[in-house]
Amino acid sequence: QVQLVESGGGLVQPGGSLRLSCVASGSIFSIYTMVWYRQAPGKQRELVAAVSSGGRTTYADSAKGRFTISRDNAKNTVLLEMNSLKREDTAVYYCKATLNRADYWGQGTQVTVSS
Repeated sequence: QVQLVESGGGLVQPGGSLRLSCVASGSIFSIYTMVWYRQAPGKQRELVAAVSSGGRTTYADSAKGRFTISRDNAKNTVLLEMNSLKREDTAVYYCKATLNRADYWGQGTQVTVSS
């Protein structure tokens, strides 16, 4: 069992930056693939970025070149650095830990990009 707590969301102007953090507890963090998803109002949840236990990263096309996912196994933390934010990045961002067929989700953090 893994418990996940996201933080770092907020209101930011277009072109601005935010750093989201997801802290895990309850299990061996380093063995999990960690994934950031987001869900905008009226839309399906979509993958934003992922980092494997070995450090390999994957990004949605919408995130490439603007977002960076990283993990610090010593701190049981996965980060999502978001730059050049656009209005369409507005969503609730969720952290997920996945191992084999087990998925664990955080409660989400709201990101609003608006002037």
